[in-house]
Amino acid sequence: MTDADRQDMLTPNGDAEAREPLRRIPDIISLVKDSYGELRPAERRVADVVLDDVRYAVDASNAALAQRAGVSEPTVTRFCRAIGCEGVRDFKLKLAQSLVVGALYLAKSPTVSNDNGMPFWNAVFAEARRALQEAERQLDPDQLRKAAELIAKARQVTVFGLGGSSSALAQETQYRLFRYGITVSAQCDPYLMRMTASTLKPGDLVIAISATGRTREVIEAVELAQHYRANAIAVTAPDTELARACDVRLTVAVPEYPDTLKPTASRFAFLAAIDLLAVASAYKLDGSARETVRRIKYNAQIHRTGKEMEPLGD
Repeated sequence: MTDADRQDMLTPNGDAEAREPLRRIPDIISLVKDSYGELRPAERRVADVVLDDVRYAVDASNAALAQRAGVSEPTVTRFCRAIGCEGVRDFKLKLAQSLVVGALYLAKSPTVSNDNGMPFWNAVFAEARRALQEAERQLDPDQLRKAAELIAKARQVTVFGLGGSSSALAQETQYRLFRYGITVSAQCDPYLMRMTASTLKPGDLVIAISATGRTREVIEAVELAQHYRANAIAVTAPDTELARACDVRLTVAVPEYPDTLKPTASRFAFLAAIDLLAVASAYKLDGSARETVRRIKYNAQIHRTGKEMEPLGD
C-alpha cells in the first residue's frame, strides 16, 4: 500500500472531503495495547505482529498477516473485532492513520551508548551545539538590526506563541525584553492573541514565534495586527507562511535528530535568536536600557542575603 493509498483510505472522496472537518479516527495503537490483556492467545499473536511492525501490518494482506502470526485468517478478523473494529479493512484504515502521525514514534529507542551508559547523552549535547551553530550560520544580521530598530521605537510589544515550545519561548521573550524598559506582554492563547491584535495601533509591534511557521492561529493574529498597521517580526523556520507574513524575519532551520524521547533541539536555535534580539534592542536603547537594568538589579539585590551577585542578565 502506497502513501497515496493510505491518504485515499482516510479521505476516500478526494479533495472535496478533505476540505470538510475530518472524522475522528481512534488511536488504534493504544486500543491494541490497552486490550492486549483481554485478547485470546491466538489474537495476542496477531497483536504482537502488528505492534512489532505497524507499517507491515498496514501493507500486508490478511493471509500474510495470519501467516506471520501463525494463526488462521478468521483469527485475524476476530482480533480486529475484539479491539472494536468492524473488520480487517476498518482496522487497516485506522492503523494507516497511526502512520500518518508518524511511524517514528513507534520505533524502539536507540541502543548505541557511550561510556556513561546513557544512549541519549551525546544526542542532547551534540544537538544543542549543532542548533547553536546553525543559528549563528543562518540568522541574518541585517534582519536582526531591523528587528532591533522596530523594538526600540515600538510603543508596545506583544509576543505570540502557541503550543509546544513556542509558548515558553514567547514567555522567555517577554522576560528578556521587559528588563530594558520595553512595554511587552506575551500571549499564548489563540483567542487572546486575536483580541490583543485587535487592540494594536501604528507604532505597536508583534513578535510571532513558531517552530514550523505554519501555525494558523499565529499567522491569522499577525495578519490581524498588520490590518491595524502594527509591525511584525517572525522568529520561525525559513520560507514559511509566517515568515512571509512578517516585516522582519529571523529564520533558522534545524533538522531534528530521530529520537522521539529527546526534546526538540530547534528551541536552542530560537533561544539564541531571542537573546540576540534582546541584546540588539538593548544596544539600540543604550542609556535608558542600562538604567532600567541597574534599577532592577539594585532592587533585586538589596533584599538578598549574602554578598554573591546574581547573574548580571537576570
